[in-house]
Amino acid sequence: MSFRKYEVLAIGLVVLLVSMLSGCGDGGTAQKVRIGEVTRSVFYAPQYVALEKGFFKEEGLEVELQTTAGGDKTMTALLSGAIDVALVGAETSIYVYQQGAEDPVINFAQLTQTDGTFLVAREKTGDFDWNELKGSIFLGQRKGGMPQMAGEFTLKKHGIDPQGDLELIQNIEFANIAAAFASGTGQYVQLFEPQASIFEREGKGQVIASFGTESGQLPYTVFMTKQSYIAKHGDTVQKFTNAIHKAQNWVRDHSPEETAKTIAPYFKDTDEDILISSVKRYLEQGSYAESPVLHEAAWNNLLDVMDSAGELKSRVELHQVADNSFGEKAMQSAE
Repeated sequence: MSFRKYEVLAIGLVVLLVSMLSGCGDGGTAQKVRIGEVTRSVFYAPQYVALEKGFFKEEGLEVELQTTAGGDKTMTALLSGAIDVALVGAETSIYVYQQGAEDPVINFAQLTQTDGTFLVAREKTGDFDWNELKGSIFLGQRKGGMPQMAGEFTLKKHGIDPQGDLELIQNIEFANIAAAFASGTGQYVQLFEPQASIFEREGKGQVIASFGTESGQLPYTVFMTKQSYIAKHGDTVQKFTNAIHKAQNWVRDHSPEETAKTIAPYFKDTDEDILISSVKRYLEQGSYAESPVLHEAAWNNLLDVMDSAGELKSRVELHQVADNSFGEKAMQSAE
């Protein structure tokens, strides 16, 4: 073989090697996704399962999770580009749409499908009747947020005027509501888990009703991103949704004890029995969505809840602020 032939062969091998290495690099380099969660909550257990079980990594994603306390702060972070994906109430996407945003926020994967709060009383006295709230001091949630709207929707359902039949307190920051109740403010309070279970164990209150059960199915907490991000990174959004659906199936198929153990690293200050109790409550009332797809009936219920609270300028159709194609493909691939 001549030197020229050796040279051509060597160049060919180099080109092949570079091509192989380049291909490995594309497949091996994880796409980074920054998530901003509205709060740290057992309510979001499937998200933590996706992280702990490596479902995002299986999809080639490197996920960075941060807690952006409050719906307004979370949406600001998303719109400003500080995060790529927000885990927040679906109502925030409607607020952005109502403001006429040029780059609307699109819901692409549902995580929870009911309200996640519970009615906690200072003490339990026999069978609970909603009329007991009349004339009481009720420590609610932030005005315009889904917990407060679902709470008011439930009160009205039981013939209670939130503004006229009780003293409604809703000017306390979300992070301080539990502490305010513990210090003596209010006779009733609306709390998420695990705080509700913690109060029961410490003798500070008793769960007497579930707003999740009372207000029906809602696209309560949803992963969303800007329309421009979907246009540029549609494949990433699909992989993200695939990972979430894997986690939804995992939570469905495992016991509260197994789920609690898996998510424990995200709740280092919470005892295992409290985590188990919290997960069990959410599973029993069907709070964890088993599908990332947002459903029309639940969406319409959300609009009714917002309208009842006076927070809806006009009804926004699901297709205007949601893209179910990612959830549908994730479900098909899981079959």
